Amino acid sequence: MSRGFLIGVAAMAAVVVASNILVQHLFGDWLTWGAFTYPIAFLVTDLTNRLLGRDAARRVVLVGFAVGVACSLIGSQIEGEFGPLVSLRIAIGSGIAFLVAQLVDVVIFDRLRDRDWWRAPLASTLVGSTVDTALFFTIAFSALFIFIDPAQPNGWAREIVPLLGMGPELPLWVSLAVADFGVKLALAALALIPFAAVARRSAA
Repeated sequence: MSRGFLIGVAAMAAVVVASNILVQHLFGDWLTWGAFTYPIAFLVTDLTNRLLGRDAARRVVLVGFAVGVACSLIGSQIEGEFGPLVSLRIAIGSGIAFLVAQLVDVVIFDRLRDRDWWRAPLASTLVGSTVDTALFFTIAFSALFIFIDPAQPNGWAREIVPLLGMGPELPLWVSLAVADFGVKLALAALALIPFAAVARRSAA
């Protein structure tokens, strides 16, 4: 295995572990601290794809998925104030969302890699972030998936509140999803800066 691949694996593992820990802590009313670390996973995937190719990026994603599953299993065995630190629904939602979104990112990036330098990372991250947000919050918190873990219905997430505190009344999880997606969009734009720097350096 190349040094670059090992760096990608280590970076992805660090992002997944940090996000699993930070997602348990709120930042304000609509975000968790994990919202600020998880989007870095898309940057890691895109840089690996740019520098080492599609297959290497897929392998890095699979390692990240394995780390995420391990973290969820550990978290499910640790009891917090309101039960396990990681509920079954959140673990399943997180795993499915991560794997699908990151693999979608890899495919889109690979198809656009020969276009203008910014198109592949921006398009792949935006589509991947949309898929990730939709899958995770729907599986983890919507009423449709209560059957996954009836013992942990996550009823608090379906409390009806104004959207982001000022819009139409919707379930709380919708506000959490909208805020999370907004952070992903902002970080997708900011991630172009380090991506461009690494891409220029590798081309030199």
